[in-house]
Amino acid sequence: MSAPPSSSPSPAPIPQPAATLAPAGMGGAAADDDSSGSPPSRMSDDDDDDGGGGAGGGDRWAPDLRGCGNGGRWAPPDQVLENVLESVLEFLTAARDRNAASLVCRSWYRAEAQTRRELFIGNCYAVSPRRAVERFGGVRAVVLKGKPRFADFSLVPHGWGAYVSPWVAALGPAYPRLERICLKRMTVSDDELALIPKSFPLFKELSLVCCDGFTTRGLAVIAEGCRHLRVLDLTEDYFHEEESEVVDWISKFPESNTSLESLVFDCVSVPFNFEALEALVARSPALRRLRVNDHVSIEQLRRLMARAPHLTHLGTGSFRSEPGPGGALSVSELATSFAASRSLVCLSGFLDANAAYLPAIYQVCANLTSLNFSFAGLTDEEFIPVIRHCVNLRTLWVLDTVGDEGLRAVAETCSNLRELRVFPLDATEDSEGSVSDIGLQAISEGCRKLESILYFCQRMTNAAVIAMSENCPDLLVFRLCIMGRHRPDRITGAPMDEGFGAIVMNCKKLTRLSVSGLLTDKAFAYIGRHGKLIKTLSVAFAGNSDMSLQHVFEGCTRLQKLEANCEGLWGCSSANA
Repeated sequence: MSAPPSSSPSPAPIPQPAATLAPAGMGGAAADDDSSGSPPSRMSDDDDDDGGGGAGGGDRWAPDLRGCGNGGRWAPPDQVLENVLESVLEFLTAARDRNAASLVCRSWYRAEAQTRRELFIGNCYAVSPRRAVERFGGVRAVVLKGKPRFADFSLVPHGWGAYVSPWVAALGPAYPRLERICLKRMTVSDDELALIPKSFPLFKELSLVCCDGFTTRGLAVIAEGCRHLRVLDLTEDYFHEEESEVVDWISKFPESNTSLESLVFDCVSVPFNFEALEALVARSPALRRLRVNDHVSIEQLRRLMARAPHLTHLGTGSFRSEPGPGGALSVSELATSFAASRSLVCLSGFLDANAAYLPAIYQVCANLTSLNFSFAGLTDEEFIPVIRHCVNLRTLWVLDTVGDEGLRAVAETCSNLRELRVFPLDATEDSEGSVSDIGLQAISEGCRKLESILYFCQRMTNAAVIAMSENCPDLLVFRLCIMGRHRPDRITGAPMDEGFGAIVMNCKKLTRLSVSGLLTDKAFAYIGRHGKLIKTLSVAFAGNSDMSLQHVFEGCTRLQKLEANCEGLWGCSSANA
């Protein structure tokens, strides 16, 4: 269930702003609304005082707002104050601050709307496109989210909705100076992509995360029509295109030097014109982020790295050799290319990796702050030699194939780790997971600065979760996904209530929580009592009565989104309650 804040306008004298229209920072697919907190509950009308009297009195200096004495043009005091206010509000970027400012009075409401440059809508059905564009007139960037997160696991039926068409139709006439669009879990057609260069002549950034409905034909229109394009990021999108229908979209970019800073298309699973890509990289001097798909071999990767030695983020493609007439590329030759890329801090890809080439990246491991092996099914023997070189990592994504031993090596090496995600190679309930409570406890003991963790497993204990809560009290995000339904503590057979209770009690900054395994109402009583900052709660097959829901709604006063994949949970039997 996705439960966004209400955004319906109020007929009261001062309309209530929609929480889902708060601006959001773009550090990833993909950030949730940050409009938590308690904005002012009272609103005052504008002051009619002209500044000449009041409690201050006496000799207090007051500015001459009428411009008298210097021939200046007279300006109404209210207009001068609104101009000053708009200048001040330009510096407000936090969603909570902007929401609070818009509730002060009518003039603040108007000024905040006129100065908002980023429009974040956490649920595309929470507010109508017409209402959004009527209120905010100066928007330069739009972030729009559609389907709930369970869509990533095929738990949302086909045709559920989240079509971008009404939004594109509304944004075009309203925002001719729009520069940036980010869509997440939306259905986007090629025709809708074609409207972007027609509607927004200054358009610079397009990010599509977990979207579907478009093909390389739409990408070709974007590449050809958006002459100021700086960012084209396609992340985990769904492509269904016959090879005979593929368009050579890479060659549609301008033939002159481009403004490209980021090009990400590792999810575009169809072949493309590599020579056109190589030429594009060569004439894009500002390019810093490049992630290519699995049709790029390590021989081709080496050529791209030579063209762009200043890359900071690199997605390697297949990371497998396709020998030409001269034979296969050697590890030392590839290592030389990585050694020359001294700016690399983020490495991903490895979409069909040959582990024999992994020693080639040792040269850059010490500089890496982010490493993504979530598509590389590495064993612990293949993974551990790499991770031993990554002493400065802050973000790590891996598959559970690395096992508990691999996670123990992470704990011993990466003391500065802030984010860890462990994905399952096989996400079915009866799979044999390779990580367990042993790996989680090792991480908690070695990575005490951890702020965010996503952990898929088949076996867990309360003791390991409690240890995580005690060793990593700065956790903001704790997402534990025990894939089997109603799995208890693997040692004691008890529900996982005490473990999750310890998380919400000891991790005072927690804003996002995912619970799973065998849970009773007691766990949700803990969450309601102690999870006061939780904004997003995801529940998988848990709870034993309606009291679970009551505990959450009564206690979690800042809750913005509740997702429940449930069977018998709270009397509900839908895929997305």
